[in-house]
Amino acid sequence: MTGLTLQASQAGLPTPNSTHSFWHREPSAALLGHRTTERLPATADVVIVGSGITGTFAARELATGGRGVLLLEAREACWGATGRNGGHCQPGVWNNKPSIARFELATFDFIKHLIADNDIHCDWEVVGGVHAFFSQEVLDAAEEQIRRLQQHPDLKDKAVLLDKHRLGQYRVPDAIGAVYQPNAAKCWPYKLVAWVLERLLRDHSADEFNLQTKTPVTHLQRTASSWIVHTERGQVAAKNVLLASNAYTSYLLPKLTGLIVPVRGQVCALQPPEGATLLPHSYVWLSNNTDDYLIQRGGENRESSSSSDKFLIFGGERLAVAGGQEGIYRDDEVDPVVGQHLHHGLYSAVKLRPPNEDEETELRASYEWTGIMGYSRDGHPWVGPVPAGLGGVEGADGLWISAGYTGHGMPVAARCGIAVAEMILGRERGVEVPEEFVASDKRAEAARLMELPRTIKDKLKMLAD
Repeated sequence: MTGLTLQASQAGLPTPNSTHSFWHREPSAALLGHRTTERLPATADVVIVGSGITGTFAARELATGGRGVLLLEAREACWGATGRNGGHCQPGVWNNKPSIARFELATFDFIKHLIADNDIHCDWEVVGGVHAFFSQEVLDAAEEQIRRLQQHPDLKDKAVLLDKHRLGQYRVPDAIGAVYQPNAAKCWPYKLVAWVLERLLRDHSADEFNLQTKTPVTHLQRTASSWIVHTERGQVAAKNVLLASNAYTSYLLPKLTGLIVPVRGQVCALQPPEGATLLPHSYVWLSNNTDDYLIQRGGENRESSSSSDKFLIFGGERLAVAGGQEGIYRDDEVDPVVGQHLHHGLYSAVKLRPPNEDEETELRASYEWTGIMGYSRDGHPWVGPVPAGLGGVEGADGLWISAGYTGHGMPVAARCGIAVAEMILGRERGVEVPEEFVASDKRAEAARLMELPRTIKDKLKMLAD
């Protein structure tokens, strides 16, 4: 489909040359340029498009369940959003419906135990998350949400409102309020996914698991009995196809244009100022027009080559430019205006130096990169079989989706991928996704009437509705 004319806000294919993510500075030698077989197989039980956290955990479940999996990736393995995010894994509790909060907490526990049980070296450390507020309107909404949580015994201790006198202790002295969530971790997401992919390649034959990097999928076609997956290297026929392509999904399913919108995010690895002390938590600060996020590297509970750096991994500030980077699917450049806001953004937001010392107004970035998020118009992922109105075929099954995480994939995507894999395997009583996540024509019709969520105010309004 070369020469395809894209609609407004429709994604194109991932760009061949992307900005250099901090997380890709230690790539897996086993995965770079990997193609399990020299040629694409003519057929496969299941084709998965996308090798981020969704596609990888779906592949793991399917291969273990006895299905032959062909995993196709347009670039290198885990080179999209999972390999370009801010290094957070934090379930939303105070800012979610209870059913969704429980799903995210369960996903957090799943990842935490997987890492511990297998000693996965991905710098995972549970540090707790501080959500700092600089707007009275947002603080008022947070206080109301915390009051609602008191009705749910299993959730009320998962998010607590901090006393204003303790804000300095949590390193946000200039905030007017904050919520603390104990279930929040920092990690090296690429290394987590790389570990899973390496084990799949080690433990399965090429017929059971076949990874093909640098193989963009250009078109999907339905025949009488199967789906034909077109790539630049040939075609594959499969009974089942899972689109784990997040922001890029509308390229293959044009009817999802406007429902999953590509949005470019930007992240920096900033050098801490001289005399700075290690931040004890991860941070998100919220006002009317910002949704910034921060972790500090270092302090992990193990010795590793990567634990000695103290970089401040800071992302956000996309609303500093007109259009908020919405509808952009290219991650081959950074925006200089967003970059300047990131370089200056920590001043007065979080205390890096001791209390009696002044902060630096600008920090230098050693790494700066972009990644493409898939923003869902109604704020929820799209998970399950693709309905006919979105690109499926009436009376023909086998096309599946798990995408549209709205910049919040780490505590959601792994078990969404597992849930779809279980659907493909025909399993019952497995991972159940919240009803808000289920893809349907009715949901799409309602979502098209909504405004894309841009700020915390938008998200809280959706929650209230």
